[in-house]
Amino acid sequence: MTVTSEADAPRVTVRGEARLEADPEIAAMSITVHARGTDRRAALTDLTRRNDDVLGLLRSYGEAVERVETGALTITPELTRHGRGERVRAHHGRVVVQTVVTDFTVLGELTTRLADLDLTRVDGPRWSLRPASPVHAEARRQAVRDAVTRARGYAEALGSTLVTLVELVDQGAEGAVPRAGYGMAAGRPVSYTHPTPPPLPVV
Repeated sequence: MTVTSEADAPRVTVRGEARLEADPEIAAMSITVHARGTDRRAALTDLTRRNDDVLGLLRSYGEAVERVETGALTITPELTRHGRGERVRAHHGRVVVQTVVTDFTVLGELTTRLADLDLTRVDGPRWSLRPASPVHAEARRQAVRDAVTRARGYAEALGSTLVTLVELVDQGAEGAVPRAGYGMAAGRPVSYTHPTPPPLPVV
């Protein structure tokens, strides 16, 4: 608890918290495709073919795969010492595909098939809720109720009672702590803060 005095208007800051359990709504995966060759064009051709194999496999699952995004494709030379100078020993290619799966009944099969592709790495799945999931709103409501309960307790300790909302600031999306102020019957304000919970990871 933090108490600051401003003339006859002390301010009390508390934190409200909420913890909810919910089933995941989406599963995200990162698929990294690699290629290597002594010839730059051959490495690029090989990488393109493997990337197409990944995209074709993902698209074959239809609506079960909600989103597929291909990141930047890179070809990097591997240098080695040659006499007094250097020369290109090989070229390494890499491309990352981000995907979101909503049908969990196919997730195990899809992950296995992706991992079985040559020079392909799969990271995930990462379970999460959608940004607009009602679970987030419920968590915020519970956090507010928890903060109000604590604020009332501190107000009573100061010999006063909460009577009206003075200020409510929600900056949780930017990582700041939301704040709210309440007036007290004795004429002195008391305020509380509660964090907006981030998207809840579900195992």
